[in-house]
Amino acid sequence: MNLLKIGYATFLILALVSCGKKESEPPAPEAAILLAPLKDEVCFTGKVISDSESTIDFKWAFAANAETYELTVKNLLTNVISTHITSVNNLELTLKRNTPYSWFISSKSSKNVSTAASATWKFYNSGNGATSYPPFPAEIIGPTLGQKLTATNGKIALQWRGLDSDNDIVNYDVYLGTSNNPGILQSKIIQTSLANVTVSSATTYYWKVITRDANGNTSDSGVYLFTIN
Repeated sequence: MNLLKIGYATFLILALVSCGKKESEPPAPEAAILLAPLKDEVCFTGKVISDSESTIDFKWAFAANAETYELTVKNLLTNVISTHITSVNNLELTLKRNTPYSWFISSKSSKNVSTAASATWKFYNSGNGATSYPPFPAEIIGPTLGQKLTATNGKIALQWRGLDSDNDIVNYDVYLGTSNNPGILQSKIIQTSLANVTVSSATTYYWKVITRDANGNTSDSGVYLFTIN
């Protein structure tokens, strides 16, 4: 009788252990490494098909555990974004010439809901007769989109990075306000940061940077919001 009880208890323990086991989740896809067009490449032409358009062959390295890739391309003049799905590691698109773009790859898998984003690269798709190229939109370093931060004595710093194909950026206009159409904070500054910017607690702010080059060309970073605790 005791042996039967022991055997039954052992069976229950083994059954519970077996039921408690979970199959390991398939590994998440890793981020792709971008190959071309190169980061910050200038005067990139691709295959010219007209005065206004050319085809660009986007290339990246295969990423571990990825089944498909989503290519996201943004026109940095109009801020129009397009996305394209493929299972291979390159994709050819027709884009406007004399236009700056940014692009990145999202790695995906049907076996895991996680996705992995690559770095974001920018390039300039050049065109005929261009003697001056507008600067790339400023890269916002901080505060970033949706960031929550605490001010020091009611002050914060704004920071960004400028990049231009011609290397002739002359100044920046910085906009800041509590609406999504912020007003000018300071114009024609040559540095890439502003310290001691006055803010209020429990307030959401919007800001952007306009970059200007020696030929009067400008670019808009787009509006970013952040919240002061």
